[in-house]
Amino acid sequence: MRPEQLADLSIPSDPRLHPDGERIAFVVTRLDLEQDEYVRRIWLWDGTAARPLTAGPGDTSPRWSPDGNRLAFLRKGADDDAKPQLAVLDMGGGEAEVVTDFPLGVLEAEWSPSGTGLAVVAVEWIEELADLDADERKRRPRRITQFPYRFDNLGWVADRRTHIHLIDVTTGDTVRLTSGDYDESGIAWHPEGSSLAFVSARQARRGLEPGSQVWTIPSTGGEPTAQTGIGLWSNVSFNPAGELHVIGLADQWGHPDVAPLHRIEGDGRLTTLTGHLDRNIMPLAPTISPPSPQWLADGRATVTVEDSGAVTLMEMAAAGTTTELIGGKRAVTGASPNADGSRIAFVATHPTNPGELHLLIDGEERQLTDLNGDFTANTALAEPERFTISHEGVEVEGWVYLPPGEENVPLLLNIHGGPASAYGYWFFDEFQVYTGAGYGVVAINPRGSHGYGSDHVRAIIGTWHQEDSADMVDLLAAVDAAAARFPRLDKERMGVMGGSYGGYATARVAARDDRFKSAIVERGLFSFTSFLGTSDIGPWFSRVYLRDGIADPQLVWESGPLAVADDINAPTLILHSEEDFRTPIEQGEQLFVKLLDNEVPTEMLRFPAPEGHEMSRSGSPRHRIERFDAILEWHGRYLG
Repeated sequence: MRPEQLADLSIPSDPRLHPDGERIAFVVTRLDLEQDEYVRRIWLWDGTAARPLTAGPGDTSPRWSPDGNRLAFLRKGADDDAKPQLAVLDMGGGEAEVVTDFPLGVLEAEWSPSGTGLAVVAVEWIEELADLDADERKRRPRRITQFPYRFDNLGWVADRRTHIHLIDVTTGDTVRLTSGDYDESGIAWHPEGSSLAFVSARQARRGLEPGSQVWTIPSTGGEPTAQTGIGLWSNVSFNPAGELHVIGLADQWGHPDVAPLHRIEGDGRLTTLTGHLDRNIMPLAPTISPPSPQWLADGRATVTVEDSGAVTLMEMAAAGTTTELIGGKRAVTGASPNADGSRIAFVATHPTNPGELHLLIDGEERQLTDLNGDFTANTALAEPERFTISHEGVEVEGWVYLPPGEENVPLLLNIHGGPASAYGYWFFDEFQVYTGAGYGVVAINPRGSHGYGSDHVRAIIGTWHQEDSADMVDLLAAVDAAAARFPRLDKERMGVMGGSYGGYATARVAARDDRFKSAIVERGLFSFTSFLGTSDIGPWFSRVYLRDGIADPQLVWESGPLAVADDINAPTLILHSEEDFRTPIEQGEQLFVKLLDNEVPTEMLRFPAPEGHEMSRSGSPRHRIERFDAILEWHGRYLG
């Protein structure tokens, strides 16, 4: 695979099965390199074939009305300053009608059970800015009174709030349901339409400390009522009996850990339903949409489960017991069942296919689309080979991607972000591009990764000031284990790279082991000392990983790679984005100056605004290609 072939990919997502059990609405995303934009359209499987239903270029989030006669979705126009608005398409014929005009757009939309309207989460200017023109808003100095005041991928957030509104699709009337100096997300309707649930952080130290609460509010208006304490909550939902459920952790300081599904009882107690799995049902990667759970009429539900590099689909009984429905070495990235579960529309991807739409009928799978048939037929894609490391009483899983041929190839150790994320059995364009350029890729899920249970993901807490923290031991052991099992990997030509936590770990690996002849650190965390006050998650993220060490300035310093940067000798390329608010660009600047001062071969490639932390995944198409070009040139310069 070559970098420019990103434009050949068609990525399906967010399948939504029609109430008739036949039609399926889903999103297809493609890159337009010439226009330097993403093109997103709603597609329709009509029971016979799949075709584009909307023209785009920014159509997402399809939602069938309860009677199936209308399809709501979010539409973003082609203008650079366009914001997504709610649109409704009559399936009987005609054009989609945009029914909202919020200045900062709509983030979510869900039909009411009656089908007469939708609840939306819309973004609005704070009151003192609402009536100003754009030039005056831009001119005024920002008065900051809370944290975070800017957020990665969203930009400046101190001047806006997200609130829930009710939209009557017949009259067009809009009623704001929530207000105040808060933000709401994750709306869910009670099946009787009497109330809505959502997630919101309303505690005094929100932002400085992690956590939010689950709230409900009458659909006729009123004050919200808290249904949980402060925890790490997401994906609220009601089952058909009207019982409220949520995914998450009751301890606001509990990250990282396995987040199960809970039923919220009437007295506020939590009944944990999937704790026995010791696995996440809402992975960080890949993105899952629709999210878990999806409820069936009798109280069962479908849930996605992240396990050992795969994302499977399971059926969960009302009591929480689970049975696998869709497994294999792949990732189910979204599933939508009919009322009795006899039909399930789903999207799945595996390492050599970016994804296709499927239908499960009474246990039998049927692939409905061939969106990527031409790409996979005309591109030599590497199939990963699994290997494991057994040491220190644990088993650690990894994969090797090798290009065709028999000759020796340079070894590239790739380190994922998170750190509570994972590599696995889904299509990852980066690995295919690197193998296409002649490298052997080693990917590993060291301790600290998700997909292997609570003990695995929590093993690194409070250890990053130690040279032999569990993740460092696992990463370096993976190089030795992979090279021993796959003799084509050239131990004399080894590079290391990663982004976010992967950038952090790359710097630590390069400082510890001089075997690496090339290093690329991307959007990394290099100094907790400054990260604490500059990152949008700095105050709480630092505390959950450093724990009691957060009170010791020396330990805070020693936990960051800058403390050992004098030991880095590998030529190092630093990739960072100007508006990365997760690991701000000052992190990369500090490492660059340190290496430059130490006369280590180093360069810094800065991607201009508005690129942020997610540039490698969702940045402008041209920047993504230029990033690939820079990576291949750098490794080629030092690894041959």
